[in-house]
Amino acid sequence: MAERRAPDGFAAGVMLALCLTWGLQQVAMKAAAPVIAPVMQVGVRSAIAALLLLAVMAVRRLSVVGPPGTLRPGVLVGLLFAGEFLFVALGLSHTTAARMSVFLYTSPIFTALGLYLLVPGERLDRRQWLGVGLAFVGVAIAFSEGFGDAGALPPNAWIGDLFGLTAGLLWGLTTVAIRASALSEAPPSCTLLYQLLAAAAGLLAFSVVTGAHTVGPMTPIAWTSMAFQSVVVTFGSFLVWFWLLRRYLASRLAVFSFLTPVVGIAAGVLLLDDPFALNFAAGAVCIFAGITLVNFPSRSR
Repeated sequence: MAERRAPDGFAAGVMLALCLTWGLQQVAMKAAAPVIAPVMQVGVRSAIAALLLLAVMAVRRLSVVGPPGTLRPGVLVGLLFAGEFLFVALGLSHTTAARMSVFLYTSPIFTALGLYLLVPGERLDRRQWLGVGLAFVGVAIAFSEGFGDAGALPPNAWIGDLFGLTAGLLWGLTTVAIRASALSEAPPSCTLLYQLLAAAAGLLAFSVVTGAHTVGPMTPIAWTSMAFQSVVVTFGSFLVWFWLLRRYLASRLAVFSFLTPVVGIAAGVLLLDDPFALNFAAGAVCIFAGITLVNFPSRSR
C-alpha cells in the first residue's frame, strides 16, 4: 500500500478547486429545475458520468468487475449514494440551495459516529464529542421557528432542510460502508462505478414512476447546468478526489472540504437571491465549528 503524505501546495490548490465545484452543484441543480426536475437531473448526470467512466476504464484496460467480496458492499454503497442525491433533489424543491449546502455538509459528523461504532480503532476524544454536540446544536438553531424571514423562504422550507440533513446522513453512511468493507482496498473507479450505476438506474426509474421525467424546452442555462453537473461534478471531480485520496492523507484533505458549504451559501445568495438571516448564520457557524472539531487531526495523530 502506497504511503500517503501531507497535502502540498499542489494538493491545496486542487482541493480549493474541488470545493468550488462541489459548492456550485446545488446552485446548478436549482437553476435548471424549471426545465428538468432535480431528481431527473441527478439520474441523467449519473448515466452520462457512468458512460464516461466506462470509456476511461476501457481505454486504460481496467476491469469493471470489482475484486472478490465487493459486490454486496458495492450494491449497498450504490443505494446509499442514490438515496443521498434523491433527498438532495427532493429537498431543493422545498428549500434554498444555500440551506441545502449547510445541511448536506453535516455528513462528516455521521461519518465520525459511524466509524466509531463499526470500525475497530476509530475513537472520538473529548474534543471530537464536543464537536458532535456543537454540530447538532447548530442544526437545532437552523431549524428554529424564528429563523429567517418566513415570507422570503419557500413554503415548508423545513421539509427541504430535513431532506438535506437526511442526505448528509446517507453520505456519511456511504463513507462508513466503504471504510468498513472490502471496498476500502478496491480501485476507486470500481467504487465510483457502483455509485453511478445505482444512481442512474434508481433515480431515472423514480422519475418515470413519479412523473418527474418530462423535460421542458432546453434553455442555455439548462444545457450549461447539465454539462457542468455531468462532466465536471459527477465525473471529473469525483475521479480527482479519489486520485488525491490515493496519494495524500485523507484527514488533512478533509479540512479543505469545510470550505464547500461556504461556497454553496455564497453562490446561492449571490446567484439565486437565496434569503439569509442571522439565525441561519449562527446555526451554520455552529455546524462548521462542530465539523472542524470532529475532523481536524489531533497532535497525537
